[in-house]
Amino acid sequence: MCLTRSVLAPTARLLELLELLQTQPLITGREISDRLTIDPRTVRRYVEALQQLGIPVEGQRGVGGGYRIRPGYRLPPLMLTDDEAVAVALGVQAAGRLGLSSSPEAVEGALAKIHRVLPDGLRRQVEALEATLDFTSATRKGAPVSGATVLVVAEAIRRRLRLRMTYRAFSGDQTRRAVSPHGLVVHAGRWYLAAHDHLRDDLRTFRVDRTQRLRMTSEPAVAPPDGFDAVAHVTTSLARVPWGWEVEVLLELPVDEAARRVPATLAELWDEDGAAALRMRVGSLDWMATMLAGLGCGFSIRRPDELRASVRALGERLARSA
Repeated sequence: MCLTRSVLAPTARLLELLELLQTQPLITGREISDRLTIDPRTVRRYVEALQQLGIPVEGQRGVGGGYRIRPGYRLPPLMLTDDEAVAVALGVQAAGRLGLSSSPEAVEGALAKIHRVLPDGLRRQVEALEATLDFTSATRKGAPVSGATVLVVAEAIRRRLRLRMTYRAFSGDQTRRAVSPHGLVVHAGRWYLAAHDHLRDDLRTFRVDRTQRLRMTSEPAVAPPDGFDAVAHVTTSLARVPWGWEVEVLLELPVDEAARRVPATLAELWDEDGAAALRMRVGSLDWMATMLAGLGCGFSIRRPDELRASVRALGERLARSA
């Protein structure tokens, strides 16, 4: 059985209705019904709920009638401290910068709504921060997903219920999946779902932007393994992506120091008698040679033998440049 969004988040629908009433001087029940995808009876129930909260929503009957907030009424300003306002503004801007927002319009819309409910003095200061703030990192393109999708996934994780979806693999193949979701992880502008895949009967990592027709069911999810860490699972999965070459190298570094220099999403590391053994999967051995040279330590190549030629060629190019 599928649990509909209106059952999952009536509070969110109330906030959407309140936003519609604030942005339009008069809106009909039919327009509200169409915008929120609810039936007319639910519209009346939501209007009554807002009235019970003390918000003066008025109804006008007849031709040209509809609903409106009583003229002159303003919601009280959002009471944020200076630090809280900075945190909110930074969070929204960072979401756009990291490529996590579904669209630039979503970021602009969120900031506009925050501005509308802040006290005048604080709003001017937040606007100044947004206009003058910049980041040293470039804007990341990312692979954003819709807010509705992320909310359904998060709700399923919290309520320990299964998800059903159509999943498109990197190869382009599509399969129907039932999964027990364990964690939602963001890395490099992409959303990843750590879950038990009932089709494969094993733990898997899914790119959320490659899901379609995702819905939460009433079926209970299987529990994650004891001590399961979603971030560790996703980073290990990314390090094991099957590129063309599997590389194994012994670094002349303690494993803790190697972990500081090599991201966990790129490589697997383990200790061998005080040295760090490294295993990676890469598409280019020339790129791998450059990466090893940048670590600033000695190393010995275990496999593949073809990597030795790439390292020698890099050394010759550097020697000629010097």
